[in-house]
Amino acid sequence: MDYMQEYQKWLDSGVLTSEEAAELEAIRNDPKEIESRFYGPLEFGTAGLRGTMKMGLHQMNVYVIRHATQGFANVICAEGEEAKRKGVAIAMDCRNHSMEFARAAAEVCAANGIHVRIFESLRPTPELSFAVRYYGCQAGINVTASHNPKEYNGYKVYWADGAQLPPHHADAIARELEKVDIFKDIRRMDYDEAVKAGLIEVIGAETDEAFLKEVMAMVTDPTVIPAVADTFQLVYTPFHGCGYKLVPEALKRAGMKHVICVPEQMVIDGNFPTVVSPNPENPEGFYLAVDLAKKNNVSFIVGTDPDSDRVGNMVRDEKGEYQVVTGNQTGVLLLDYLLGAMKRTGRLPEKPVALKTIVTTEMARAVAESYGVACYDTFTGFKFLAEKKDKLEAAGEGKVVFSYEESYGYMLGDYVRDKDAVTASLLLTEMAAYYAGKGMTVLDALKGLYEKYGCYGEHTHNLVMPGLDGLADMAKLMKNLRQAPPKEIAGVAVTQFKDYSDGTVVDCATGEKSAMELSGSNVLRFELADGTSIIVRPSGTEPKIKVYILTKGADMAERDANLAKYGAWVDTLKK
Repeated sequence: MDYMQEYQKWLDSGVLTSEEAAELEAIRNDPKEIESRFYGPLEFGTAGLRGTMKMGLHQMNVYVIRHATQGFANVICAEGEEAKRKGVAIAMDCRNHSMEFARAAAEVCAANGIHVRIFESLRPTPELSFAVRYYGCQAGINVTASHNPKEYNGYKVYWADGAQLPPHHADAIARELEKVDIFKDIRRMDYDEAVKAGLIEVIGAETDEAFLKEVMAMVTDPTVIPAVADTFQLVYTPFHGCGYKLVPEALKRAGMKHVICVPEQMVIDGNFPTVVSPNPENPEGFYLAVDLAKKNNVSFIVGTDPDSDRVGNMVRDEKGEYQVVTGNQTGVLLLDYLLGAMKRTGRLPEKPVALKTIVTTEMARAVAESYGVACYDTFTGFKFLAEKKDKLEAAGEGKVVFSYEESYGYMLGDYVRDKDAVTASLLLTEMAAYYAGKGMTVLDALKGLYEKYGCYGEHTHNLVMPGLDGLADMAKLMKNLRQAPPKEIAGVAVTQFKDYSDGTVVDCATGEKSAMELSGSNVLRFELADGTSIIVRPSGTEPKIKVYILTKGADMAERDANLAKYGAWVDTLKK
């Protein structure tokens, strides 16, 4: 694509506002900036679109939103009149322009004869997944960039099962987008006119209630929270986002009497003024919550990201300091608690199953199997976890009780097919209350699990490679590792090399090749002689390569030494 020609096409389109045109005129003498904005469209993948909010083809703006929606509408319309009648559910998060983008998507759907149910205001991502299933929609659209910095926005698409699109549907949309001109081929209908015509229906409190009813039914042991409600407290922060309403309400309905919300971060604000990054994976974002917890003598902190699909927690240790519980650790703790509570209350189903992704700790498998629960791996992303859940349950091969990935995402119940921080926050609180009733903290419980199952340890390294040069560097690194995989890493022999793009496994000692169940994703895995796994994959949403170290030591010191040793090797990859 000729980026200068595309740049001029936008300026000559006759549809830009004066402010939008001025933004593009301001970069006329900056060819590098023009190239970065117009060298090609944002790639429509299984996570939809995500990018910075600027004018340009490779950015997030109302024209890219309309273009994406027209392509999606074409795919929905191809399913027939019934699919158009079932329609789409549309939600948005707290980000700047999210409501504008959501309404723009609704206008395009309506103009294509597709019925729209759009939330009146921001809602958690899991509630959008729920709404697709609850209303029997053909599809869903969510305007969100999850936990990304304030400059970003995104566009996620869902199918009738409430899960993000599987690859073949995403590919179908991508093919449609190649045929659709971003200015000439977009159908639009005025929002207010579409509401009057009944093509757009606004939803809100009634959907919240239906969703909360399902969330509350997930309480595993209803005696736990009331038993300690007079003394047990927690601090909660939504990081200026969608969890501000439903998370405190769910906790209150479960019997919590002392939920202390961070007042500065209960304010809805797409600029996220109190944090550098609104990501519960980053402990520095919890500084206000920690201050509040110290003032109120609270030992447990919960935080949800701006679209309330990820949840993090911190716990006070014996020295009075607040420690991060990682996504891997939280998942292991929650899995162990849920299986124990289900067993205790008679709620553990026949053929119970736990699901995790390939980059998630192997400790989860050890915990699951100790309860007689099968544990399966999927590729990273909840569309794959949802797909595996549906496949197993449809075949009668098991009932999935818990699904999670290391990046602070947890899926429970049958009413959503995406990660769900509302339900997870509730069950994390039940778990913390259970241990509080025993005079323990969550950290005490984690220590007990390490003593029982071994000293597992995990760390994710992010090799950030921004810009066009970064894309080339990422591709080069993956190519080099694939074509010339290391025979040893940090002095430890590589025993197996797994390439998930074609599903091959190479025995490094004999050179013998075999096949594994999973294939079709740009992921490499190195199995080492000491039992460590190192996994390398490009991020699907950000300009970086993620390197995961999954290891285990005879004790904590050996575990930490392994993480440091292999971390030093990861640092050499970018040089």
